[in-house]
Amino acid sequence: MINTPVAFIVFNRPRYTREAFASIRSAQPRELFLIADGPRISHPADQALCDEVRAIVEHVDWPCSVHKIYADENLGLKKRVTTGLNAVFDRVDRAIILEDDCLTHPDFFTFCESVLDRYAQDDRVWVISGDNHQHGKRRGDASYYFSNYADCWGWATWRRAWRHNQGDIPFWPAFKNSDAWKSMKFSPEERAYWTDIFDRVHSNAIHSSWFYPWQACVWFNAGLSAIANTNLVSNIGIGPDATHTIAEQEKPGLPMAALGAIRHPKIVTVDAAADRRTYDYRHDGIKRRFPRNLKPVPRRVAGAIYRYLRRTLGL
Repeated sequence: MINTPVAFIVFNRPRYTREAFASIRSAQPRELFLIADGPRISHPADQALCDEVRAIVEHVDWPCSVHKIYADENLGLKKRVTTGLNAVFDRVDRAIILEDDCLTHPDFFTFCESVLDRYAQDDRVWVISGDNHQHGKRRGDASYYFSNYADCWGWATWRRAWRHNQGDIPFWPAFKNSDAWKSMKFSPEERAYWTDIFDRVHSNAIHSSWFYPWQACVWFNAGLSAIANTNLVSNIGIGPDATHTIAEQEKPGLPMAALGAIRHPKIVTVDAAADRRTYDYRHDGIKRRFPRNLKPVPRRVAGAIYRYLRRTLGL
């Protein structure tokens, strides 16, 4: 049983919800917040699906205080997540946050609790993330490393950080031209990618993502993330019915691995090589550098290039 409150965000996908909720049931949190969006008027099947999802998550068969944060009408992903977490942090000072398509390794909850305790009063650390995109490459000799990226497929944070979240990122025009933004260790391509995203968030051209504004707020306030050194969360919801992680066919989530006893890093500093890899494989940076319409490179040549880059860049 874990003492840290868990916030579980759901909508209309009972199959994924059932699997993800089984992970939460195994951890048996003492306090559970259920954040559910309402059905869409234009989707007649939503009402039954939303009802089924709520029935799944309300089947709490362990000692637990349950708080239902349900929307009667559809708010959309951005507003539902933001208002739901606002309500959570009105009541508690920290929480572990999962969405309906995220399975967790048992070590995930122990990891979050340990790091939440250690950095509770450290304003440098804003996010704790269980999803790791290093594909087996460990960073340092501790249980986690520090990153600029606020990965959110299974994460935790404190009220002190979330209270700075601003969905319309009003600070962006000034921040974009500031020395603080220009000093962040991005490649020119990576900086252009995020600048374009935040420009569109600020102009409301991107209006459904809660994560992009949150990432901007973390960077604006110089916050860092503690990323588990093994992957502790598997997103099983990538497929044709996803909201943002859309694909033509369902894709299996990344494999998970045990983290073991928690060993804390000696210093709080960003692992730049890890962040380059996160940009490449979590945010498709490698696809932008090597578009599909280029002439295919022979496998042996590609392998030699890849091995060279790993040696020289520490990937």
